[in-house]
Amino acid sequence: MSSAFVKEGDDMWLHDIVPTFDALVNYLTRENGGLRITEKENYFSEELQKQIHKMSEGFSYAIQDNKWVLID
Repeated sequence: MSSAFVKEGDDMWLHDIVPTFDALVNYLTRENGGLRITEKENYFSEELQKQIHKMSEGFSYAIQDNKWVLID
């Protein structure tokens, strides 16, 4: 399992991060032990009607209701 998920005791959750791309990269990098996370691809999903950011740690993210969410 990726360490991108908040560990017990941490006070920041994905949905607490400011909805900017830089904030997402900083958050994911911090949660992955300082290993820099980069964007592999970004595209607009017609189905979800959202911009999708596929990241180097294998997960995809989007902004929904002004908050970052993990996309399946």
